[in-house]
Amino acid sequence: MSIANIDRERLEGCAREIAAAGRALGALGWTPATSSNFSMRLDERHAAVTISGRDKGALTSADIMVVDLDGQAVGSTHRPSAETALHTQVYRLFPEAGAVLHTHSRAQSVASRLFAARGKVRFEGWELQKAIAGCTTHDSVLELPVFPNTQDMRELVSAVDAWLGAGKALHGYLIDGHGIYTWGKDMPEARRHLEALQFLLECELDLIQLRGTTP
Repeated sequence: MSIANIDRERLEGCAREIAAAGRALGALGWTPATSSNFSMRLDERHAAVTISGRDKGALTSADIMVVDLDGQAVGSTHRPSAETALHTQVYRLFPEAGAVLHTHSRAQSVASRLFAARGKVRFEGWELQKAIAGCTTHDSVLELPVFPNTQDMRELVSAVDAWLGAGKALHGYLIDGHGIYTWGKDMPEARRHLEALQFLLECELDLIQLRGTTP
């Protein structure tokens, strides 16, 4: 596939934003051992995504490639991140989504195991819930689903579709033993959502430890 019809200025801008986000999140220790992947929507048919196997804490624009919304490489022989299908699913499902972030912080990974049997993390009464778009009060319930891990991306895509098909809101999700996915209308909003969910997960884990309880 040709990259000739891609807006090069838009692509270069997205690549810079993705690389900057990777360096910031890597500095927090949320992208260990080349894990994690990031993307931004380029237009209604394409996204810019990290190339597989790159150190996400040391990204440059050269580490970003173009895929179509079926996850196929465009104008490149590089291989996109293994979980690109989960990024392109977000862009297909949510036309307003402009950026997707997937990280592997310790709190995200631990919470994914701890809450896997329940199938979700339930946040209620936390002021920082209001950092998530559409959440206007702490007096609400925010559910973060935890999906079983699999190497078959089609199974994960189906799990997300089933959650939405049940009429449940979706602002992000955990994968058991893995990490978190979240998104936003642009990179700043996606990063805000990621930071808020990270904070909320840390608070829930602290409460469990302090109370000596289990989910």
